[in-house]
Amino acid sequence: MQSDRYRRAAVLAAAVALPALVMSPLAQADDSDPVSLPPLRLRMAADDACATASPKTAESRSWKHQALQLSRSWQLSQGAGVTVAVVDTGVGLQSPALSGRVTAEGQAGEDCVGHGSFAAGLIAGAPTGNGAVTGVAPAARILAVRGTDERGNASPQLVADGIKSAVDNGADVVYVGQALTSGGEELTRAVAYAGGKDALVVAPAAPDVVPEGPDGKPDTRVRKYWPAAVPEVLSVVDYGPAGTRPEGAPAVLAPDLAAPGDSVVGIGPKGSGHFIGSGSSLAAAHVAGAAALIRSYQPALSAAEVSRRMLEAAYPDGAPKLDVYAGLTVVLPTRGPAAEAEADPAHLPPAAPGKPRERSMLLGGGALVVVLLVGAAMVIVPLGKRRGWRAAV
Repeated sequence: MQSDRYRRAAVLAAAVALPALVMSPLAQADDSDPVSLPPLRLRMAADDACATASPKTAESRSWKHQALQLSRSWQLSQGAGVTVAVVDTGVGLQSPALSGRVTAEGQAGEDCVGHGSFAAGLIAGAPTGNGAVTGVAPAARILAVRGTDERGNASPQLVADGIKSAVDNGADVVYVGQALTSGGEELTRAVAYAGGKDALVVAPAAPDVVPEGPDGKPDTRVRKYWPAAVPEVLSVVDYGPAGTRPEGAPAVLAPDLAAPGDSVVGIGPKGSGHFIGSGSSLAAAHVAGAAALIRSYQPALSAAEVSRRMLEAAYPDGAPKLDVYAGLTVVLPTRGPAAEAEADPAHLPPAAPGKPRERSMLLGGGALVVVLLVGAAMVIVPLGKRRGWRAAV
């Protein structure tokens, strides 16, 4: 969102060489969860089997619940009445956490990879079972839109078409799960189209793993990623339970916000089991959920005003950290102070002519002298008579 963020060129984390991966870099369980959960996939090889239900379930709340102050925030809003589009690998219609609240375009109701379903759960998953895992806006609706092929491979055209389709179908917030190295022109046009329909676009500031360069080696350069590079998009980077990004995370230019994205627990495309994943795409899902809470709580706000609230209410850090409760409650001026009306010019009476004024002052002064003399005579003459005073002859 900030127009100068690429001039600042602040690198939040140095990238190191990583092998090309097709799953999230962290596969261990949440630090609050002793159960080892299966890892979230980002994309799949041609011969990989589609994602199935996870056989394991998280028994305790994820650390992000406290980091985002969700319990306090839900006292004000749970996202009812707001539709969040998930432009990603699809969203499974068989997930109990999203039951009855997902509308899918075309084949987007099938999620072979599982990434779109996981993100949708972070945005709007409702508590199921013991209620340990929930989304940020558990009453919001999800609009599933494909921004990749069936195997999770994205292209600028697929994402751009997905953004346009999402807002045409009534999305208030558009979450994009991809960070692309190309496609600036078509994605800028798509974001402008969304802005014209008052929809807020949220996207990861960097991919979840270091991308592969033309030479087949990890590309560790600091660079722009799309659509996050478009100024009107809320670009988001991840942090973990310790409040920092993990070692080896892709380097990014100064993003708009940081949100929980490492070692987070979420749902799959079917069943009640859970997966674990990491990356900026998951952090962006939390921000999209926060935007849904605000749009539900204050529906009169425009997309730009919702974005501003989150930016100005964020906790100051290297990348400002999302503060959901502050975003809901902060009081911001909606406009600048009204300009004071210009005073009418003063109209002074013309000065009196000089000579008459001087005559008036002389006459007034003379009259005052006469009054003083008469008063003195009235006192002095009777006093003199009593003392036998006689005028000189």
